[in-house]
Amino acid sequence: MKTTLVILLVSIFAIIILFFILGFFSKSGNAPGLIDGKLSQCSSKPNCVCSDIKADGQHYIEPILVSENNIQDSLVVVKQVIQDMGGVLQSENKNYAAYRFTSKIFGFVDDLEIRTDMKQNVIHIRSASRVGYSDRGVNRNRLEKMRENFKQKTSQ
Repeated sequence: MKTTLVILLVSIFAIIILFFILGFFSKSGNAPGLIDGKLSQCSSKPNCVCSDIKADGQHYIEPILVSENNIQDSLVVVKQVIQDMGGVLQSENKNYAAYRFTSKIFGFVDDLEIRTDMKQNVIHIRSASRVGYSDRGVNRNRLEKMRENFKQKTSQ
């Protein structure tokens, strides 16, 4: 009984150490950025969602719809919502911005990217974990919460 308890405690400790190591390694790197003018496609892992590639059903999420001729004002609101949610701006240009979210316990880093599409009057969104396999829906939930906060701010 005592040996089983020791093995169990050592296993739990090893898993916790592994999570801290993964969190440390997730701090290096950057968001993938634009590829041929679009947000990067998600890998086969279920830890990413993206609105720019509709054919990828498992990872697809609807973009943020904005009213015609109001995309720049909407972009300002989206950026503010992201920062209010804890996103830290990493890079930005005319129609693209990348933000970083870091988990509180193990320090895992997720990248959130946005891209404006003036022709379609949408803001495309992508959120992905840098390490690991599953994110248990964290990235999808983050973008749904972002969309909800955006709607609240723009309907006032």
